[in-house]
Amino acid sequence: MESDKLLEQVRAKARTWLGSGYDASTQAAVQAMLDNADTTELVDAFYRDLEFGTGGLRGIMGAGSNRMNRYTVAAATQGLANYLLREFATLPQISVVIGYDCRNNSRFFADTTAAVFSANGIRVYLFEELRPTPEVSYAIRKLGCQSGVMVTASHNPKEYNGYKAYWEDGAQIIAPHDRNIIAEVNKIRSIADIKFEADPALIRMIGEDIDAPFIAEVKALSLSPESIARHRDMKIVYTPIHGTGGTIIPRALQEYGFANVIHVPEQDVTSGDFPTVHSPNPEEPAALAMAIAKAEETGADLVLASDPDADRMGVAVRNDRGEMVLINGNEICAMLIYYSIMRRKELGDLQADDYIVKTIVTTE
Repeated sequence: MESDKLLEQVRAKARTWLGSGYDASTQAAVQAMLDNADTTELVDAFYRDLEFGTGGLRGIMGAGSNRMNRYTVAAATQGLANYLLREFATLPQISVVIGYDCRNNSRFFADTTAAVFSANGIRVYLFEELRPTPEVSYAIRKLGCQSGVMVTASHNPKEYNGYKAYWEDGAQIIAPHDRNIIAEVNKIRSIADIKFEADPALIRMIGEDIDAPFIAEVKALSLSPESIARHRDMKIVYTPIHGTGGTIIPRALQEYGFANVIHVPEQDVTSGDFPTVHSPNPEEPAALAMAIAKAEETGADLVLASDPDADRMGVAVRNDRGEMVLINGNEICAMLIYYSIMRRKELGDLQADDYIVKTIVTTE
Protein backbone atom coordinates (compact mmCIF):
# COMPACT_ATOMS: atom_id res chain seq x y z
CA MET A 1 0.00 0.00 0.00
CA GLU A 2 2.83 2.37 0.91
CA SER A 3 4.56 1.62 -2.40
CA ASP A 4 1.34 2.39 -4.34
CA LYS A 5 1.08 5.73 -2.56
CA LEU A 6 4.71 6.56 -3.31
CA LEU A 7 4.29 5.65 -6.97
CA GLU A 8 1.25 7.89 -7.31
CA GLN A 9 3.14 10.79 -5.70
CA VAL A 10 6.06 10.19 -8.04
CA ARG A 11 3.80 10.09 -11.11
CA ALA A 12 2.10 13.34 -10.09
CA LYS A 13 5.45 15.03 -9.57
CA ALA A 14 6.78 13.77 -12.88
CA ARG A 15 3.73 15.08 -14.76
CA THR A 16 4.58 18.61 -13.63
CA TRP A 17 7.78 18.26 -15.68
CA LEU A 18 5.63 17.87 -18.81
CA GLY A 19 4.31 21.42 -18.44
CA SER A 20 5.42 24.66 -20.03
CA GLY A 21 8.86 25.90 -19.07
CA TYR A 22 10.58 22.53 -19.52
CA ASP A 23 12.43 21.91 -22.79
CA ALA A 24 11.29 19.28 -25.29
CA SER A 25 14.09 16.79 -24.60
CA THR A 26 13.34 16.85 -20.87
CA GLN A 27 9.62 16.37 -21.49
CA ALA A 28 10.35 13.44 -23.81
CA ALA A 29 12.63 11.77 -21.26
CA VAL A 30 10.03 12.17 -18.50
CA GLN A 31 7.22 10.88 -20.73
CA ALA A 32 9.32 7.81 -21.59
CA MET A 33 9.77 7.08 -17.88
CA LEU A 34 6.01 7.50 -17.28
CA ASP A 35 5.22 5.13 -20.17
CA ASN A 36 7.68 2.46 -19.06
CA ALA A 37 6.07 -0.50 -17.28
CA ASP A 38 9.20 -0.80 -15.17
CA THR A 39 8.90 2.15 -12.76
CA THR A 40 12.37 1.79 -11.21
CA GLU A 41 13.90 4.69 -13.15
CA LEU A 42 10.85 6.90 -12.67
CA VAL A 43 10.83 6.41 -8.90
CA ASP A 44 14.56 6.99 -8.57
CA ALA A 45 14.36 10.18 -10.66
CA PHE A 46 11.42 11.73 -8.77
CA TYR A 47 11.01 10.19 -5.31
CA ARG A 48 12.83 13.16 -3.79
CA ASP A 49 14.52 16.43 -4.74
CA LEU A 50 18.28 16.36 -5.25
CA GLU A 51 19.52 17.67 -1.93
CA PHE A 52 21.62 20.83 -1.70
CA GLY A 53 23.99 20.10 1.17
CA THR A 54 26.95 21.88 2.74
CA GLY A 55 29.10 20.88 -0.25
CA GLY A 56 26.46 21.80 -2.85
CA LEU A 57 24.87 19.27 -5.25
CA ARG A 58 26.01 15.89 -6.50
CA GLY A 59 24.02 13.29 -8.41
CA ILE A 60 23.47 11.22 -11.53
CA MET A 61 22.75 13.29 -14.64
CA GLY A 62 19.33 13.05 -16.29
CA ALA A 63 15.74 14.29 -16.17
CA GLY A 64 13.99 14.44 -12.81
CA SER A 65 13.98 16.23 -9.50
CA ASN A 66 16.58 13.81 -8.08
CA ARG A 67 18.98 14.28 -10.99
CA MET A 68 21.60 16.77 -12.10
CA ASN A 69 20.04 18.76 -14.96
CA ARG A 70 19.38 22.31 -16.10
CA TYR A 71 16.48 22.78 -13.70
CA THR A 72 18.00 21.41 -10.49
CA VAL A 73 21.21 23.37 -11.17
CA ALA A 74 19.21 26.53 -11.87
CA ALA A 75 17.17 26.09 -8.68
CA ALA A 76 20.33 25.75 -6.60
CA THR A 77 21.77 28.84 -8.25
CA GLN A 78 18.62 30.88 -7.69
CA GLY A 79 18.65 29.97 -4.00
CA LEU A 80 22.33 30.92 -3.71
CA ALA A 81 21.68 34.16 -5.64
CA ASN A 82 18.81 35.07 -3.31
CA TYR A 83 21.06 34.59 -0.29
CA LEU A 84 23.91 36.63 -1.80
CA LEU A 85 21.52 39.47 -2.64
CA ARG A 86 20.35 39.49 0.95
CA GLU A 87 23.73 39.00 2.63
CA PHE A 88 25.58 41.60 0.55
CA ALA A 89 22.70 44.02 -0.01
CA THR A 90 24.92 47.06 0.66
CA LEU A 91 27.43 46.25 -2.10
CA PRO A 92 27.01 48.17 -5.37
CA GLN A 93 27.87 45.01 -7.34
CA ILE A 94 27.93 41.38 -6.16
CA SER A 95 30.18 39.07 -8.17
CA VAL A 96 30.92 35.37 -8.45
CA VAL A 97 33.39 33.06 -10.21
CA ILE A 98 32.27 29.96 -12.10
CA GLY A 99 34.55 27.10 -13.14
CA TYR A 100 33.92 23.63 -14.51
CA ASP A 101 35.72 20.36 -15.10
CA CYS A 102 35.87 17.79 -17.92
CA ARG A 103 32.65 15.94 -17.12
CA ASN A 104 29.82 15.54 -19.60
CA ASN A 105 27.50 18.58 -19.37
CA SER A 106 29.89 20.53 -17.10
CA ARG A 107 30.12 23.46 -19.52
CA PHE A 108 26.36 23.39 -20.04
CA PHE A 109 25.74 23.50 -16.28
CA ALA A 110 28.32 26.29 -15.92
CA ASP A 111 26.53 28.33 -18.60
CA THR A 112 23.18 27.66 -16.88
CA THR A 113 24.64 28.85 -13.58
CA ALA A 114 26.07 31.98 -15.22
CA ALA A 115 22.72 32.76 -16.83
CA VAL A 116 20.79 32.58 -13.55
CA PHE A 117 23.32 34.64 -11.59
CA SER A 118 23.42 37.34 -14.27
CA ALA A 119 19.62 37.34 -14.56
CA ASN A 120 19.63 38.27 -10.86
CA GLY A 121 21.98 41.21 -11.44
CA ILE A 122 25.09 39.41 -10.19
CA ARG A 123 28.36 39.84 -12.12
CA VAL A 124 29.83 36.56 -13.33
CA TYR A 125 33.48 35.70 -14.05
CA LEU A 126 33.23 32.51 -16.11
CA PHE A 127 36.33 30.50 -17.01
CA GLU A 128 36.51 30.18 -20.79
CA GLU A 129 37.72 26.57 -20.54
CA LEU A 130 37.90 23.88 -17.90
CA ARG A 131 40.10 24.75 -14.91
CA PRO A 132 41.00 23.09 -11.58
CA THR A 133 38.96 23.69 -8.43
CA PRO A 134 41.90 25.32 -6.57
CA GLU A 135 42.14 27.96 -9.32
CA VAL A 136 38.45 28.80 -8.86
CA SER A 137 39.09 29.33 -5.14
CA TYR A 138 42.06 31.53 -6.02
CA ALA A 139 40.05 33.57 -8.55
CA ILE A 140 37.31 34.31 -6.00
CA ARG A 141 39.88 36.00 -3.76
CA LYS A 142 41.92 37.53 -6.58
CA LEU A 143 38.86 39.20 -8.11
CA GLY A 144 37.25 40.16 -4.79
CA CYS A 145 34.12 38.09 -5.37
CA GLN A 146 31.52 37.15 -2.79
CA SER A 147 31.00 33.55 -3.91
CA GLY A 148 31.83 30.98 -6.53
CA VAL A 149 30.71 27.71 -8.07
CA MET A 150 32.69 24.78 -9.43
CA VAL A 151 30.78 22.35 -11.62
CA THR A 152 32.25 18.92 -10.84
CA ALA A 153 31.48 15.60 -9.22
CA SER A 154 35.10 15.26 -8.10
CA HIS A 155 36.26 11.63 -8.52
CA ASN A 156 32.78 10.04 -8.83
CA PRO A 157 31.92 7.74 -11.77
CA LYS A 158 31.16 9.24 -15.20
CA GLU A 159 27.37 9.17 -14.72
CA TYR A 160 27.64 11.86 -12.04
CA ASN A 161 28.06 15.60 -12.00
CA GLY A 162 27.95 18.13 -9.21
CA TYR A 163 28.02 21.72 -8.03
CA LYS A 164 30.40 22.92 -5.32
CA ALA A 165 29.64 26.29 -3.74
CA TYR A 166 32.30 28.61 -2.28
CA TRP A 167 32.26 31.74 -0.13
CA GLU A 168 34.25 34.99 -0.47
CA ASP A 169 37.28 33.47 1.29
CA GLY A 170 37.61 30.88 -1.50
CA ALA A 171 36.70 28.02 0.84
CA GLN A 172 33.65 25.79 0.72
CA ILE A 173 30.74 27.24 2.60
CA ILE A 174 30.48 26.68 6.36
CA ALA A 175 28.10 27.72 9.15
CA PRO A 176 26.03 29.80 9.34
CA HIS A 177 26.01 30.40 5.59
CA ASP A 178 25.64 26.72 4.71
CA ARG A 179 22.30 26.22 6.47
CA ASN A 180 21.07 29.66 5.38
CA ILE A 181 21.79 28.88 1.71
CA ILE A 182 20.18 25.44 2.03
CA ALA A 183 17.07 27.16 3.40
CA GLU A 184 16.97 29.56 0.44
CA VAL A 185 17.41 26.71 -2.06
CA ASN A 186 14.58 24.79 -0.40
CA LYS A 187 12.29 27.78 -0.92
CA ILE A 188 12.53 27.34 -4.71
CA ARG A 189 9.46 25.19 -5.32
CA SER A 190 8.96 25.57 -9.08
CA ILE A 191 10.73 26.84 -12.17
CA ALA A 192 8.52 29.93 -11.98
CA ASP A 193 10.71 30.98 -9.04
CA ILE A 194 13.86 30.94 -11.21
CA LYS A 195 15.23 33.73 -13.40
CA PHE A 196 16.68 31.99 -16.48
CA GLU A 197 17.23 34.92 -18.88
CA ALA A 198 20.95 35.74 -18.94
CA ASP A 199 22.29 39.29 -18.99
CA PRO A 200 25.35 39.00 -21.27
CA ALA A 201 26.63 42.39 -20.10
CA LEU A 202 27.23 40.89 -16.64
CA ILE A 203 29.18 37.84 -17.85
CA ARG A 204 32.94 38.18 -18.37
CA MET A 205 35.19 35.38 -19.60
CA ILE A 206 38.45 34.76 -17.75
CA GLY A 207 41.43 32.50 -18.43
CA GLU A 208 45.09 33.41 -18.86
CA ASP A 209 44.58 36.59 -16.82
CA ILE A 210 44.02 34.29 -13.84
CA ASP A 211 46.30 31.41 -14.89
CA ALA A 212 49.51 33.44 -14.90
CA PRO A 213 49.21 35.03 -11.42
CA PHE A 214 47.87 31.76 -9.97
CA ILE A 215 50.91 29.80 -11.15
CA ALA A 216 53.26 32.61 -10.08
CA GLU A 217 51.84 32.61 -6.56
CA VAL A 218 51.99 28.81 -6.34
CA LYS A 219 55.61 28.92 -7.50
CA ALA A 220 56.42 31.50 -4.82
CA LEU A 221 55.46 28.97 -2.13
CA SER A 222 58.53 26.82 -2.91
CA LEU A 223 60.75 26.41 0.15
CA SER A 224 63.74 25.11 -1.82
CA PRO A 225 64.20 26.43 -5.38
CA GLU A 226 67.85 25.36 -5.24
CA SER A 227 66.79 21.75 -4.59
CA ILE A 228 64.57 21.84 -7.67
CA ALA A 229 67.48 23.22 -9.68
CA ARG A 230 69.64 20.27 -8.58
CA HIS A 231 66.96 17.76 -9.54
CA ARG A 232 65.50 19.53 -12.57
CA ASP A 233 66.05 16.43 -14.77
CA MET A 234 64.23 14.05 -12.42
CA LYS A 235 61.83 11.97 -14.48
CA ILE A 236 58.22 12.65 -13.46
CA VAL A 237 55.25 10.89 -15.04
CA TYR A 238 52.11 12.99 -14.76
CA THR A 239 48.53 12.12 -15.77
CA PRO A 240 45.37 14.23 -15.43
CA ILE A 241 43.26 11.03 -15.96
CA HIS A 242 41.31 12.87 -18.70
CA GLY A 243 40.60 15.82 -16.38
CA THR A 244 41.36 19.49 -15.82
CA GLY A 245 44.81 19.06 -14.30
CA GLY A 246 46.29 18.93 -17.79
CA THR A 247 45.46 22.62 -18.26
CA ILE A 248 47.68 23.81 -15.40
CA ILE A 249 49.84 21.14 -13.71
CA PRO A 250 52.41 20.44 -16.48
CA ARG A 251 52.83 24.20 -16.92
CA ALA A 252 53.25 24.67 -13.16
CA LEU A 253 55.89 21.91 -13.00
CA GLN A 254 57.73 23.57 -15.87
CA GLU A 255 57.54 26.98 -14.19
CA TYR A 256 58.99 25.42 -11.03
CA GLY A 257 61.92 24.19 -13.14
CA PHE A 258 61.22 20.49 -13.68
CA ALA A 259 62.33 19.79 -17.25
CA ASN A 260 61.57 16.09 -17.64
CA VAL A 261 57.81 15.67 -17.25
CA ILE A 262 56.56 12.57 -19.09
CA HIS A 263 52.94 12.29 -20.22
CA VAL A 264 50.54 9.38 -20.64
CA PRO A 265 49.14 10.37 -24.06
CA GLU A 266 45.97 8.26 -23.81
CA GLN A 267 45.02 10.00 -20.56
CA ASP A 268 45.86 13.50 -21.79
CA VAL A 269 42.66 13.25 -23.85
CA THR A 270 40.00 15.34 -22.10
CA SER A 271 36.87 13.23 -21.70
CA GLY A 272 33.95 12.97 -19.31
CA ASP A 273 33.70 9.30 -20.21
CA PHE A 274 37.11 8.55 -18.61
CA PRO A 275 37.72 5.85 -21.24
CA THR A 276 40.91 4.35 -19.78
CA VAL A 277 39.77 3.91 -16.16
CA HIS A 278 36.83 2.43 -14.29
CA SER A 279 36.97 5.25 -11.73
CA PRO A 280 38.92 8.54 -12.06
CA ASN A 281 40.04 8.45 -8.41
CA PRO A 282 43.85 8.92 -8.40
CA GLU A 283 44.13 7.26 -4.99
CA GLU A 284 42.92 3.95 -6.43
CA PRO A 285 45.75 1.73 -7.75
CA ALA A 286 43.85 0.88 -10.95
CA ALA A 287 43.62 4.55 -11.92
CA LEU A 288 47.42 4.86 -11.76
CA ALA A 289 48.14 1.63 -13.64
CA MET A 290 48.90 3.27 -17.00
CA ALA A 291 51.06 5.96 -15.40
CA ILE A 292 53.04 3.39 -13.41
CA ALA A 293 53.53 1.34 -16.60
CA LYS A 294 54.88 4.48 -18.27
CA ALA A 295 57.23 5.00 -15.30
CA GLU A 296 58.56 1.47 -15.67
CA GLU A 297 58.98 1.97 -19.40
CA THR A 298 60.89 5.25 -19.00
CA GLY A 299 62.66 4.63 -15.69
CA ALA A 300 60.83 7.54 -14.05
CA ASP A 301 61.33 8.25 -10.34
CA LEU A 302 57.90 9.65 -9.53
CA VAL A 303 54.28 9.33 -10.68
CA LEU A 304 51.74 12.11 -10.09
CA ALA A 305 48.02 11.95 -10.96
CA SER A 306 45.12 14.33 -10.38
CA ASP A 307 41.37 13.72 -10.24
CA PRO A 308 38.87 15.28 -12.73
CA ASP A 309 38.77 18.70 -11.02
CA ALA A 310 42.42 18.51 -9.86
CA ASP A 311 41.90 19.07 -6.15
CA ARG A 312 42.99 15.53 -5.22
CA MET A 313 46.21 13.77 -6.12
CA GLY A 314 47.69 10.30 -6.25
CA VAL A 315 51.40 9.59 -5.95
CA ALA A 316 53.67 6.62 -6.60
CA VAL A 317 57.41 6.62 -5.93
CA ARG A 318 60.23 4.06 -6.03
CA ASN A 319 61.16 2.40 -2.75
CA ASP A 320 64.67 1.33 -1.74
CA ARG A 321 64.30 -1.79 -3.91
CA GLY A 322 63.40 0.23 -6.99
CA GLU A 323 59.74 -0.83 -6.89
CA MET A 324 56.92 1.64 -7.52
CA VAL A 325 54.76 1.99 -4.41
CA LEU A 326 51.62 4.07 -3.87
CA ILE A 327 51.51 6.81 -1.24
CA ASN A 328 48.05 7.55 0.13
CA GLY A 329 46.64 10.96 0.96
CA ASN A 330 47.33 10.73 4.68
CA GLU A 331 50.96 9.76 4.03
CA ILE A 332 51.38 12.61 1.54
CA CYS A 333 49.98 15.05 4.11
CA ALA A 334 52.29 13.77 6.85
CA MET A 335 55.35 14.07 4.61
CA LEU A 336 54.43 17.56 3.44
CA ILE A 337 53.97 18.74 7.04
CA TYR A 338 57.27 17.14 8.12
CA TYR A 339 59.11 18.70 5.18
CA SER A 340 57.57 22.13 5.79
CA ILE A 341 58.55 22.09 9.48
CA MET A 342 62.10 20.83 8.91
CA ARG A 343 62.80 23.12 5.95
CA ARG A 344 61.47 26.21 7.75
CA LYS A 345 63.63 25.26 10.70
CA GLU A 346 66.69 25.08 8.40
CA LEU A 347 65.82 28.50 6.98
CA GLY A 348 65.32 29.99 10.45
CA ASP A 349 61.73 30.73 9.50
CA LEU A 350 59.92 28.50 12.02
CA GLN A 351 57.86 30.59 14.43
CA ALA A 352 56.63 29.62 17.90
CA ASP A 353 53.03 30.35 16.93
CA ASP A 354 53.03 28.40 13.63
CA TYR A 355 50.20 25.88 13.37
CA ILE A 356 48.69 23.23 11.12
CA VAL A 357 45.02 23.28 10.11
CA LYS A 358 43.30 19.96 9.36
CA THR A 359 39.78 18.97 8.38
CA ILE A 360 37.66 16.42 10.22
CA VAL A 361 38.18 13.93 7.36
CA THR A 362 41.99 14.00 7.69
CA THR A 363 43.94 11.53 9.82
CA GLU A 364 45.21 12.64 13.23
